[in-house]
Amino acid sequence: MISDVYFAPLRATNPDQSKASRVRQLFEAAGFEDLIRKGDLTAIKLHFGERGNDTFISPVFIRQVVDKMKEIGGRPFLTDTSTLYGGSRQNAVGHLLTAIEHGFDRSVAGAPLIIADGLRGGNYVEVEIRKKHLKWAKIAADVAAADSMIVASHFKGHSMAGFGGAIKNLGMGCASPRGKADQHFASKPFVVEERCKGCGRCAALCPRSAIVMEGGTARVDPERCVGCGACLECPEGAMDLDWEKMPIFMERIVEYAFGAVSGKNGRVGFINFVIDVTPECDCLPWSDAPIVPDVGILASKDPVAIDAASLDLVNAQQGLASSALQSHFEKGEDKFRGLWPKVDGSRQISYGEEIGLGSSRYRLIEI
Repeated sequence: MISDVYFAPLRATNPDQSKASRVRQLFEAAGFEDLIRKGDLTAIKLHFGERGNDTFISPVFIRQVVDKMKEIGGRPFLTDTSTLYGGSRQNAVGHLLTAIEHGFDRSVAGAPLIIADGLRGGNYVEVEIRKKHLKWAKIAADVAAADSMIVASHFKGHSMAGFGGAIKNLGMGCASPRGKADQHFASKPFVVEERCKGCGRCAALCPRSAIVMEGGTARVDPERCVGCGACLECPEGAMDLDWEKMPIFMERIVEYAFGAVSGKNGRVGFINFVIDVTPECDCLPWSDAPIVPDVGILASKDPVAIDAASLDLVNAQQGLASSALQSHFEKGEDKFRGLWPKVDGSRQISYGEEIGLGSSRYRLIEI
């Protein structure tokens, strides 16, 4: 099967070519009107950005999606889920405050905010998926209850998944904290003892108190560790991962993505913003410089196809020498392997196709 992916470049010489106009045009071209029925409670799944991050999707662009939904009688709400690690979005109160600080209040974005897994991340439903690694997915209850959904994703790098786009926004982003822990099960860190200086920074960063200092060296309790990766910020590089298990981590994300769209066949659309392609996730409380020039905005009904197209478009760019890229600068080279040489993010795409989430084959249609 070949899926259609619609692409809007960023050059503009008139109002109809503004980014905001392009978002509305993509909504129409991709046929998103067919996904939403009058009266639908429609989730717009976002990442509001950690406090200190500034490369999340602009609420000005999200307003265009909200307005298009209202025109066809939908009742949209903006949503995300609680984080597994510490930070400003670990519970609904902090998450809502962060979202509003970043401009996602109703006066700007035009829709109410709902943190889909409740006050402390405990509001989820078990969705049966019966896949290789997982039989059930713990999906945020208000995502599962929504009649339809638009998934708006900032396409960027990720240290453990290679990149984050529609699939990761679905799998990790629609899961409760316990569901996120299911996915991180294969990504638990260990201490490289000869590098550890005993500074205790990792223990201070760990949101689950899974790291203790013993004899001047850090120790990880695997029973308490949820694999969130906060301790990887060790200044001595004394925390590392079993990189051979990262494909399993990605496969679990994909299985959760399958669970997130379960029951919504033909009712989910995807928009990828391939703008400000930073090395890491918007979960970080800062934003590094982009690794390639801005590319454009894409829309599709297929999460696998839109991520495949986004990845190809990023790799077609010349890497920026002033960025975090260490290699793979040339057009056609895998830019995310230039950031994270031990991670092949394309496993998200191949496994997504394998389990029936979507197609890696796509037709790119420029509007």
